[in-house]
Amino acid sequence: MRSATAKEIKDELKHLEREDMIQLLQRLVRFKKENKELLTYLLFSATDEEAYVESVKAEVDRDFAEINTNSYYFIKKSMRKILKNVKKYSRYSGKKETESELLIYFLQKMDSFKPSIHRNKTLQNLYDRQLAFVRKNLEKVHEDLQYDLELELDKLSRS
Repeated sequence: MRSATAKEIKDELKHLEREDMIQLLQRLVRFKKENKELLTYLLFSATDEEAYVESVKAEVDRDFAEINTNSYYFIKKSMRKILKNVKKYSRYSGKKETESELLIYFLQKMDSFKPSIHRNKTLQNLYDRQLAFVRKNLEKVHEDLQYDLELELDKLSRS
């Protein structure tokens, strides 16, 4: 079955009644966890971006606290999972400021993690790639916030 384009879906949604739209959304939410998470963000968190960022940071803190430090294999696996979640949550927001702030926070947690990630080539490469990604994204952020985030990045680059 071929999927409809975004424009076709938008045009079709314009013709739906309010009740039909609610039923359609409820049905959509049942199918994928990501759909439910995105709708939750849009309904409850989109109006207060700062609280959303703080809740994601709290989740990152919890995830970092649960990392199994017995071997670098488990550390790598856990950090990739945390990064995947951070990227997913920043994608829900759709704002470059939020994405940059969350990634910088992730990098700070990664940098201060014990045992040091700088002793492992794979983790160091992951760290460097995300650092470069944030630097590239800073060009799309407002100038005032860009300066603050740049200071945080400089601290991370020196370590």
